[in-house]
Amino acid sequence: DSEVYLSLSCLLKSRSKRKMHPPLTPHRHPMCLEIIEEFQKCHTEHPIGKFFGECTELKVKLDRCFRQEKAVKRKVNFEQSKKLQERLKAIRKEETAET
Repeated sequence: DSEVYLSLSCLLKSRSKRKMHPPLTPHRHPMCLEIIEEFQKCHTEHPIGKFFGECTELKVKLDRCFRQEKAVKRKVNFEQSKKLQERLKAIRKEETAET
Protein backbone atom coordinates (compact mmCIF):
# COMPACT_ATOMS: atom_id res chain seq x y z
CA ASP A 1 0.00 0.00 0.00
CA SER A 2 2.78 2.44 0.86
CA GLU A 3 4.43 1.85 -2.56
CA VAL A 4 1.18 2.68 -4.34
CA TYR A 5 0.75 5.79 -2.21
CA LEU A 6 4.31 6.94 -2.96
CA SER A 7 3.97 6.39 -6.70
CA LEU A 8 0.62 8.23 -6.74
CA SER A 9 2.02 11.13 -4.74
CA CYS A 10 5.01 11.36 -7.12
CA LEU A 11 2.66 11.32 -10.08
CA LEU A 12 0.51 14.08 -8.60
CA LYS A 13 3.56 16.18 -7.73
CA SER A 14 4.95 15.87 -11.26
CA ARG A 15 1.59 16.83 -12.74
CA SER A 16 1.29 19.84 -10.44
CA LYS A 17 4.56 21.23 -11.83
CA ARG A 18 3.07 21.42 -15.30
CA LYS A 19 1.73 24.79 -16.26
CA MET A 20 -1.95 25.29 -16.82
CA HIS A 21 -3.06 26.77 -20.09
CA PRO A 22 -4.51 30.28 -20.14
CA PRO A 23 -8.31 30.67 -20.13
CA LEU A 24 -9.67 29.10 -23.31
CA THR A 25 -11.78 32.02 -24.44
CA PRO A 26 -12.09 31.96 -28.25
CA HIS A 27 -12.05 35.74 -28.68
CA ARG A 28 -8.63 35.94 -26.99
CA HIS A 29 -7.07 33.17 -29.10
CA PRO A 30 -8.38 33.41 -32.67
CA MET A 31 -5.34 31.59 -34.10
CA CYS A 32 -5.96 28.55 -31.90
CA LEU A 33 -9.74 28.39 -32.14
CA GLU A 34 -9.95 24.97 -33.83
CA ILE A 35 -7.56 23.33 -31.38
CA ILE A 36 -9.39 24.91 -28.42
CA GLU A 37 -12.67 23.48 -29.67
CA GLU A 38 -11.12 20.02 -30.18
CA PHE A 39 -9.52 20.15 -26.71
CA GLN A 40 -12.78 21.15 -25.01
CA LYS A 41 -14.64 18.44 -26.96
CA CYS A 42 -12.08 15.87 -25.82
CA HIS A 43 -12.54 16.92 -22.19
CA THR A 44 -16.32 16.65 -22.57
CA GLU A 45 -16.19 13.25 -24.27
CA HIS A 46 -13.58 11.83 -21.86
CA PRO A 47 -14.40 13.17 -18.39
CA ILE A 48 -12.23 10.59 -16.65
CA GLY A 49 -9.82 9.76 -19.47
CA LYS A 50 -8.62 13.37 -19.54
CA PHE A 51 -6.87 12.67 -16.22
CA PHE A 52 -5.02 9.71 -17.74
CA GLY A 53 -3.65 11.34 -20.88
CA GLU A 54 -6.59 10.96 -23.25
CA CYS A 55 -6.33 14.62 -24.35
CA THR A 56 -2.58 15.12 -23.89
CA GLU A 57 -1.80 15.25 -27.61
CA LEU A 58 -4.30 18.08 -28.06
CA LYS A 59 -2.85 19.85 -25.01
CA VAL A 60 0.60 19.76 -26.59
CA LYS A 61 -0.82 21.15 -29.86
CA LEU A 62 -2.62 23.85 -27.89
CA ASP A 63 0.56 24.82 -26.02
CA ARG A 64 2.46 25.07 -29.32
CA CYS A 65 -0.29 27.17 -30.83
CA PHE A 66 -0.31 29.52 -27.83
CA ARG A 67 3.47 29.92 -28.11
CA GLN A 68 3.18 30.77 -31.81
CA GLU A 69 0.35 33.18 -31.12
CA LYS A 70 2.37 34.86 -28.38
CA ALA A 71 5.38 35.21 -30.69
CA VAL A 72 3.21 36.91 -33.31
CA LYS A 73 1.70 39.26 -30.71
CA ARG A 74 5.15 40.02 -29.31
CA LYS A 75 6.43 40.94 -32.77
CA VAL A 76 3.44 43.21 -33.47
CA ASN A 77 3.80 44.88 -30.06
CA PHE A 78 7.51 45.44 -30.63
CA GLU A 79 6.87 47.05 -34.01
CA GLN A 80 4.17 49.30 -32.52
CA SER A 81 6.54 50.23 -29.71
CA LYS A 82 9.28 51.19 -32.17
CA LYS A 83 6.84 53.40 -34.10
CA LEU A 84 5.69 55.08 -30.90
CA GLN A 85 9.28 55.65 -29.77
CA GLU A 86 10.13 57.22 -33.14
CA ARG A 87 7.08 59.48 -32.90
CA LEU A 88 7.99 60.56 -29.38
CA LYS A 89 11.58 61.18 -30.43
CA ALA A 90 10.36 63.40 -33.28
CA ILE A 91 8.06 65.33 -30.92
CA ARG A 92 10.90 65.86 -28.43
CA LYS A 93 13.17 67.00 -31.24
CA GLU A 94 10.55 69.54 -32.37
CA GLU A 95 10.11 70.80 -28.81
CA THR A 96 13.84 71.27 -28.28
CA ALA A 97 14.13 73.02 -31.66
CA GLU A 98 11.36 75.47 -30.70
CA THR A 99 13.03 76.51 -27.42
